[in-house]
Amino acid sequence: MELILKQDVQNLGFKDDVVTVKNGYGRNYLIPQGFAQLATPSAKKVLAENLKQRAFKEAKIVDDAKKLAEALKALEIKITAKAGGEKLFGSITNIDIASALETAGQPIDRKFITSGVVKRTGKYAATVRLHREVVIELPYEIVAEK
Repeated sequence: MELILKQDVQNLGFKDDVVTVKNGYGRNYLIPQGFAQLATPSAKKVLAENLKQRAFKEAKIVDDAKKLAEALKALEIKITAKAGGEKLFGSITNIDIASALETAGQPIDRKFITSGVVKRTGKYAATVRLHREVVIELPYEIVAEK
């Protein structure tokens, strides 16, 4: 079953992508939730026209995302957490990284940050998706609270 995505769907695609999924997934989840619509020939023509009109706007958005990526690479992020030796009491997730970025003056939504769950002090890297074409590795350090 071919569908046109109306919004980003994790592990499937981005908005306005034409994707092929199994019938049940499309009929029972994507279409009823409003995440996708059927990719009929007329819907594909409308999509192509919309993409043409949005092409130059997209270039500006990509440039802004690249500038933000350069600003993020210049940041040194240190997250303090309670720890007993090297092991943390609790864990550090993408929510903590997003709040550290916000205090540094670069607010990024937590759903665009992928880091996994970290339970030890040390240096790590998180993946930040600023745009479908702009993905950066963001280094950060976890230090024990004194």
